[in-house]
Amino acid sequence: MQSLSTRHTVFLRSLVLLGVILFAFFLAIEQGFVELTLKSDRSYLSYVILAVYFLATLHWVLICYRLSSEATALGAVELDLRTEFGPEQALAVERYFIEATELTKQGGRYQGLLEAFGDRIYNRHATGHFVSDMLLKIGLLGTIIGFILMLLPVAEIKEFEANLMQQLLGKMSGGMAVALYTTLAGLTTSMLLKMQYQTIDSSAAQLVTRVSELSELRFAGQVKDVGET
Repeated sequence: MQSLSTRHTVFLRSLVLLGVILFAFFLAIEQGFVELTLKSDRSYLSYVILAVYFLATLHWVLICYRLSSEATALGAVELDLRTEFGPEQALAVERYFIEATELTKQGGRYQGLLEAFGDRIYNRHATGHFVSDMLLKIGLLGTIIGFILMLLPVAEIKEFEANLMQQLLGKMSGGMAVALYTTLAGLTTSMLLKMQYQTIDSSAAQLVTRVSELSELRFAGQVKDVGET
């Protein structure tokens, strides 16, 4: 029987990366960077960015676990621990081998099923890349809002008094803070999320490649034999 580390390598790697990210956030909170960003952002877009990022991270963890389960099932097939599958299987790897086995027995070709399997695996985390780009765009939206807030007080200038200018500079600095901190939040979370989903891309590519290689070994000969008969 496969050990826990062998069965869930992808998921365990994701937990290690998640631990590093959480530790970095802990340090940022301890140093006051997170509090400063949230308090300085009058547009509240930083709250939105952080909320979307943490929701996307939960989705990433779930996808990593499902992908790890797929790799576990494939490992069992590679080791000939499972050569028969039940009629109802939830995992894409198991459904693929059920359908490919039946198709090749009837003389069909499994390549179409293999392409569909690859699409099914990759489409699971396509949303993550969209969210990553969206976080960056929300940060840029905050930049525009910040510049608008910074320039609005300029229209209120009627006299060049010291007190008035001091108040004006205070309002302008508040707008600049919105522009800079929302951009910082958007860029940071977008880069982190891209890195997280890149690990899924790599693991998914390895899974599809292994399934393709195993299909050649298991089904290519069967298709040839059926064709000759």
